[in-house]
Amino acid sequence: MGQGPVRFLLVGGFLGAGKTTAVARLARMYRDRGLKVGIITNDQTDNLVDTLSLRAQGFEVGEVAGACFCCNFDVLTRSARQLVAQGRPDVILAEPVGSCTDLVATVVRPLMKLFGGEFEVGRFCVLLKPEYGKLVLQGDPETLRSGTSYIFGKQLEEADIIALNKVDAFTEEDLERLSDLARTANPGATLLPISARTGDGFESLLELLETTSGVGEKGLEVDYDRYADGEAELGWLNAVARVSGEEPFSLDGLVLSVVQRIGERVSAEGSPVAHLKASGSSGPLQAVANLVDGRGKTLLSIAAGGDVESAEITINARVAIDPEVLSDVVREALVEACDDLSLGVDIRDLRSFRPGRPVPIHRMASLADTIG
Repeated sequence: MGQGPVRFLLVGGFLGAGKTTAVARLARMYRDRGLKVGIITNDQTDNLVDTLSLRAQGFEVGEVAGACFCCNFDVLTRSARQLVAQGRPDVILAEPVGSCTDLVATVVRPLMKLFGGEFEVGRFCVLLKPEYGKLVLQGDPETLRSGTSYIFGKQLEEADIIALNKVDAFTEEDLERLSDLARTANPGATLLPISARTGDGFESLLELLETTSGVGEKGLEVDYDRYADGEAELGWLNAVARVSGEEPFSLDGLVLSVVQRIGERVSAEGSPVAHLKASGSSGPLQAVANLVDGRGKTLLSIAAGGDVESAEITINARVAIDPEVLSDVVREALVEACDDLSLGVDIRDLRSFRPGRPVPIHRMASLADTIG
């Protein structure tokens, strides 16, 4: 693509919407077209399952840890520049924290104004999480009262493209009702049913991402008190442990067991799961298990397909629960899962907290702010 600005694409959406799977599929498609791809992941702290899984798939990945892109804008641009220095990608795919919104004002427009000669920002794509959308449509009282529902709605409102993900699991009625929800939230957005798992709709998504028309135009009014309250509803936990046994054990089975046990325990506490992931790594083998909704099943999104004698386990949990309680739940579930397999476990790092109030480095309220 020559030496012009590097294409910069944000792929947002609520926790558990399938962003990492979508980013990986887009990256493979660009790579199959002969383009170099860089990826930037984002989290409130380090030890991120998404970064591990994307690197295991062979992608160049930078990580912005410690705050969302808007509050860590300088680290975001430094990470992007490092990817360019290391191998000049044609495309950078950036995946923001799933509890973040107001990205057009705090990331897209600042990139356009301050780094327009280096990065060409594409249309902002937001994945609609169907599990959460259904709860909104069903009028679930707990969901509608939550501050996270405010964040979910604002994410849809600022999108240029709303991708209705997991279409392979939709009924026609589901698709119609979720489409109506998206149109109500954002009548001007382009709606596209996709499946990050199967690839349905991704050729059309690539075409939509090629244009820069309308980028940065969406205005959004955000009540930062409600936004902060919504983020603070979630207990946030990242943990790393080393496990080993005298006999080989199934890496897939272990990560599934860990996630399932955590999910069952927080469900017993009456605490909704926003997203829960566990990764197991041993040499070239990696397994990743996910739970994106406490009402759903634990799924193996990446299968190791083999037995190992030791592994590093990374756990990311985003649950509406007190962080200290979440820490106890994760420790107990991990130890119990390892005991069942006669494995020793050494928890090397475990951090739990509630996200602090978002304080963007830049906020440009309109596209006019990018001029001059």
